[in-house]
Amino acid sequence: MTHPVSLDSVASSLAKVEKLSVRNDVELRGYTRFGIGGHADLFAETAEPEAFAETVRICRTHKVPYCILGDGTNVIVADAGYRGLVLRFTAKSIKQQGMQLQADAGATLESLVDAAITAGLRGLETLARIPGSVGAAIYGNAGAYGHSISESIEWVRFYDGEEVRELDNKGCSFEYRGSVFKRNKDWMIFCCSLLLEPSDRAELRSRADKIMAIRDEKFPPTMRCAGSIFKNLYLKDLPPSAAAEVPERAVREGKVASAYFLDQVGAKGMRRGGIAVADYHANLIYNAGGGTAAELRSLIDDLKQRIADRYGFAVEEEVQYVGEF
Repeated sequence: MTHPVSLDSVASSLAKVEKLSVRNDVELRGYTRFGIGGHADLFAETAEPEAFAETVRICRTHKVPYCILGDGTNVIVADAGYRGLVLRFTAKSIKQQGMQLQADAGATLESLVDAAITAGLRGLETLARIPGSVGAAIYGNAGAYGHSISESIEWVRFYDGEEVRELDNKGCSFEYRGSVFKRNKDWMIFCCSLLLEPSDRAELRSRADKIMAIRDEKFPPTMRCAGSIFKNLYLKDLPPSAAAEVPERAVREGKVASAYFLDQVGAKGMRRGGIAVADYHANLIYNAGGGTAAELRSLIDDLKQRIADRYGFAVEEEVQYVGEF
């Protein structure tokens, strides 16, 4: 891909933006949990909303592609990298006011969960040990054990490419693993407010610790993976023939884990080069060493095709793709 203007010219303009760090030719594998991916032509970071907005304006003026990257826990970066600018918002503040917590998008979700528990506020403890940033959690409506972050969101402040705006909970159009922000990928979340309920700190901590132990056994923190690859499915949305095969034990709160169907098509233990499916969890794909984005995408596509061929419906990834595949 070629650009209408020299990237050197864009870099020169970005260098004039206060409180913005800009680098050339940055390897992105170190910014993703999978540990794969090529280089970005330009890479910029800032903790200032004004600097972020100015950076976006410069890219748009010069017609240079840009993408927004959080902690890279749910991202697959192409082996060829990204031709353009990768931009990260790094503000990490978390503040408490009564039963409210206000958090910057760059804070980790785990730090937000810990802050809520320390303050004796209930509503986030089931999200314990989910990796990634607060902004990404809102973007994908992160959740576990029957609860999601959307239940606690009061408002979200974001940049839509033209101005800074706020949306209340309803305006965020949250859905299972989705939101209005996921449907508008060039919007950038800056911060949010969460309204929680008072509760006993010890009980909250105990529940979070039990959840962390389960998650650490299933998704070890050192494992180069994104957690579950595919979204779970609503039983009511499945083709009747597929729904009829699902045993009652596999249905929880109206949803069927994708792992159930993946298990039926032989996913466990599959391998594509350095990428493997865990032999104990059919919806866990990880970089076993030396894996590439091409191998990862190929294995994902293979599993999607197996499900489609056998059951007649499509499973959808939770992960997002960056770059050209």
